[in-house]
Amino acid sequence: MQPQHWIRFVAKPLLFVAALIPLALLAERVLHDNLGANPIETINRYTGDWTLRFLLLTLAITPLRKLTGWHVVIRLRRMLGLFAFFYASLHFLSWIWLDQYFDLNAILQDVAKRPFITLGFTCFVLLVPLAVTSTNAMVRRLGGRRWQLLHRLVYFIATGGVIHFLWLVKSDITQPLIYGLLLAALLGFRLWDSRRQQIPALPQTH
Repeated sequence: MQPQHWIRFVAKPLLFVAALIPLALLAERVLHDNLGANPIETINRYTGDWTLRFLLLTLAITPLRKLTGWHVVIRLRRMLGLFAFFYASLHFLSWIWLDQYFDLNAILQDVAKRPFITLGFTCFVLLVPLAVTSTNAMVRRLGGRRWQLLHRLVYFIATGGVIHFLWLVKSDITQPLIYGLLLAALLGFRLWDSRRQQIPALPQTH
């Protein structure tokens, strides 16, 4: 089986099913009333965790491709990014529905008064145009260069998501720090690779 066929008919369906497993596990916990003492916080933290995980997986595709030479894996990046938006939407919905009961005044006050909410809300809003423009048709419509510039917002979104989590936790910051170190490694690789490509090749001597 050719690599592109393997990605299309094997890897993508498997990834799609695997990406829904966290949602299935959450649904199972809800059905069995196994969300702990604070169910709303559990749901909110769970969906937020998976948003960050899918953002990091999305950002990991380019380093994986360049380090291994598996260029076909780039075809998985869009699905990973869309699942990051999917779990971010569930995270946002859990806040405005379960926490704020769709009370617009309470939502606006929360966004204005609490910095970690302000940052999280901003990151979610910035994710929307990335999800909307993820199709091949939108790439053609925007043009490759403008599309790439727009989608570089993912660096800010991922950084903001980690800071949002760090500001949220009150004592144990281990988990957001782990996310932060992983993100720093992924962004650091991009910076290193960009600078490496800018270094002119040394002339060959005979």
